[in-house]
Amino acid sequence: MDITILLYVLVGFIAQVIDGALGMAYGVSSNTFLLSVGIPPAAASASVHMAEVATTAVSGISHWRLGNIDWNLVKRLLIPGVIGGVAGAYLLTSIDGNIIKPYISAYLLIMGIIILVKAFNQKERKGAGEYTARVSALGLVGGFFDSIGGGGWGPVVTTTLVARGKNPRLTIGSVNFSEFFVTLAESVTFVLTLSFSQYWQIILGLLIGGAIAAPLAARMTKILPVKALMIMVGTLIIILSIRTIYLTLV
Repeated sequence: MDITILLYVLVGFIAQVIDGALGMAYGVSSNTFLLSVGIPPAAASASVHMAEVATTAVSGISHWRLGNIDWNLVKRLLIPGVIGGVAGAYLLTSIDGNIIKPYISAYLLIMGIIILVKAFNQKERKGAGEYTARVSALGLVGGFFDSIGGGGWGPVVTTTLVARGKNPRLTIGSVNFSEFFVTLAESVTFVLTLSFSQYWQIILGLLIGGAIAAPLAARMTKILPVKALMIMVGTLIIILSIRTIYLTLV
């Protein structure tokens, strides 16, 4: 086995720890690395999502067993997320997804700041609350951006919901659970529209590293206090967003 695959395993492990614990950034962090070493945007996004089929399944099951799921939220997100993901995956085969990254990052930067403000100014909400049609629209947009940017389901959906005051633990668990179905749909679309068999080491490495880390990350979500989770989520989003905007402008 080529030793290079060990690097992909490490990337997958670190990315999944971040994603499972904070509800975001597996695709963002993995895709950033792949693009930096010269992997084409469409192939990078496809590789990440192929690996995520397994990692999101493990993560989703872990959150379910730990009681981190709000089924009302899952119902609102799942189908719109799948539709948006399929549409984004199809468009990515002919459009450069990097074009819209600065706009997504600017939005996420604002959301990150809002989360940090709320972390210091509100108590944890016990209930999940009611979810309107806006949540379904959010799922549609999140799925689309996830495919186009190689990652974004967690940042777009989790960030927005937590910023609106939803329970961070239930939101992270529910978004992670829904992500499996969104990722599966995207991967099927990529398989039907792309040929990327030469990237099997990337897929396998990300898959192994992510699957190992998923249970650990889900337990971190269960243990960490709400305020700490919100601070971590907000800080992560701000850092990633500023970095993306900077790299786009220079």
